[in-house]
Amino acid sequence: MDSISLKMKASPAVVPSWLILLMAACAGITVANIYYSQPILKEIASEFGASESSVGMIPMLSQIGYGLGLFFITPLGDKMDKKKLILSLQYLLIGALLLLYFSTGIVAVWVLSVLIGLLAVSVQVIMPMAAGFNLQEKGKNVGIIFTGVLVGILAARVFSGTIADLLGWRQVYLVSLIAVAAGTIVLTVFLPSGKPNFDGSYSQLLQSALFQFKRFKLLRRLAFIGILQFGLLSAFWTTLTFHLSGSPFHFGSGIIGLFGLVAVAGALVAPLMGKKTDKGGVTKVRFVAAGLVLASILMMWIGQHSVVAMVVGVLLLDIGAQSIQVSNVALMYTLDASSHSRINTIYMTLFFAGGALGTLAGILCWQFGGWNWVMLQMLLSAFGIIWLLSREKRDFSQQKL
Repeated sequence: MDSISLKMKASPAVVPSWLILLMAACAGITVANIYYSQPILKEIASEFGASESSVGMIPMLSQIGYGLGLFFITPLGDKMDKKKLILSLQYLLIGALLLLYFSTGIVAVWVLSVLIGLLAVSVQVIMPMAAGFNLQEKGKNVGIIFTGVLVGILAARVFSGTIADLLGWRQVYLVSLIAVAAGTIVLTVFLPSGKPNFDGSYSQLLQSALFQFKRFKLLRRLAFIGILQFGLLSAFWTTLTFHLSGSPFHFGSGIIGLFGLVAVAGALVAPLMGKKTDKGGVTKVRFVAAGLVLASILMMWIGQHSVVAMVVGVLLLDIGAQSIQVSNVALMYTLDASSHSRINTIYMTLFFAGGALGTLAGILCWQFGGWNWVMLQMLLSAFGIIWLLSREKRDFSQQKL
């Protein structure tokens, strides 16, 4: 299966550094659409007369759509011109955002949330495209795009909370539509075209991606850790809106969105922890990161009515969770370089599936047991990560990868 040939049909393009920065900005603007809903769930529920559990489905459905797009759409970047694929997804995303702005009911919001997540996977086509430019600067280019994506994800909560407070929740998506349209115009003008490099059929491409999961034990371990890590993080950010909008805080969407700034600070620390990419060093970093996640959960459980405890807890949680993700990616790219795109497809598909499952579990826990049950769910996930890390450490020592 893995013998399917990949043939380069054109020399790698050489592009100016400013184009990489523009691609990173467009990637951040695009991926942010998956996360805008988290601080404004209360406003959406209020307008449509929907329950917390109903609006809590919105971020989960966005993640499901993104996961489906990762598996079924992003591999097409190896079979067709990446520029054409990116622009097609961007134009369709603009249409979906317009429909969401005019949506008249919660069911329409659900459907469009799936569609927006599905179309936002253009980000995962932009990233490997950037890696193919200026090959001597591949790591730098990917790092710039990854930073743009990370900033887009974390700043989305601050942006949506602020805009919703000032103008209403619908305007969040109207402003986003304008930003995505502007980015799409930039990509249309400046992004170079490129010929496909996969000779097999679409079904062969998907089968080859699936084979990577069977092929590498380390990939399976990383995927399960990613599922738990993103699952607990998604459960937290979805239910945090309900927790902070209720007693004793009674915060509005603007204040809730500001917690995203704390998350940005945490994410900026995470890459520093992920610098050690040798197996011994990265294992130590991963245990420290898991310990931070565990400490943050206990802090926000015990001090659930304290603003200070919540702020410090968010900081520690994001440092720990993002450090686990950074080290996951570092380890993933130690596997077969010729299969990186397909390996990434499998890992990221399962990663976002974990986010969707975590969101659903968080909603159910909130519905039946409030914040205490949410914290219990996150605690169990954290212990699961620590157990998997202990198995990983053993495999590294025995070289069973």
